[in-house]
Amino acid sequence: MDHFHLHCLIPAGVLSFDKKQWVPARKGEKKYLFKINSLAKEFKKRYLKKLKQAYEDDLLIFPGNTAEYNIKEKFDDLLDQARCKNWIAYTKRPFAGPKQVLEYLGRYTHRVAITNNRIKKIENGQVVFSYKDRKKNNETKEMTLPATEFIRRFLLHVLPHGFMKIRYYGFLARTNKKWSIPLLRNLIDPDAKIPEKIKETIIEMMLRLTGRNITLCPECNKGKMVMIRKLPCMAENNY
Repeated sequence: MDHFHLHCLIPAGVLSFDKKQWVPARKGEKKYLFKINSLAKEFKKRYLKKLKQAYEDDLLIFPGNTAEYNIKEKFDDLLDQARCKNWIAYTKRPFAGPKQVLEYLGRYTHRVAITNNRIKKIENGQVVFSYKDRKKNNETKEMTLPATEFIRRFLLHVLPHGFMKIRYYGFLARTNKKWSIPLLRNLIDPDAKIPEKIKETIIEMMLRLTGRNITLCPECNKGKMVMIRKLPCMAENNY
């Protein structure tokens, strides 16, 4: 049931070593960066190497019907089987362009595992929620799960300690971007108009993005919320 994966955005070029020019990637869908078959082979090699090392360091567990792989000979046979298979790597160009890709990932990376409106009922130790059946043209259905199983599935979306949801590298790394972004913009297109950064409050931002004034009562849309005081921050109380 688990589906661990990464979304990676790769720039279509690189800054030269002397930092004097932007070197764009080769043009053409079949010439861009690397061959997909080579990527699949490299990923297989590195993954199986890490898996073998984890086994030798006694970092793997084998519950239930995987118990037989706790025996070294069985585990080695499993690695050999995986090594003989063709691993599938898939890539394609964005249909609508890079802007739409960034908009999609922006929504994807900042959403929670399930939104409140999909949870229909919580009672008698059961949780009822809606979902879309991909096999039946995204037909909306309802599923009932024990609360413990629902919580287990929800927690699968919580990153382990030490993991970051979004990591930047290269010229977008925190230590580089202050000097690299202005330099790259100038190298790629010095005449391009750079949009000014919008300075606005949370209330103004939500109004611009959703068209809703979040200070108004959601029922009557007339009454206005008034701030009385700020809740104390946990850090301020040294909790």
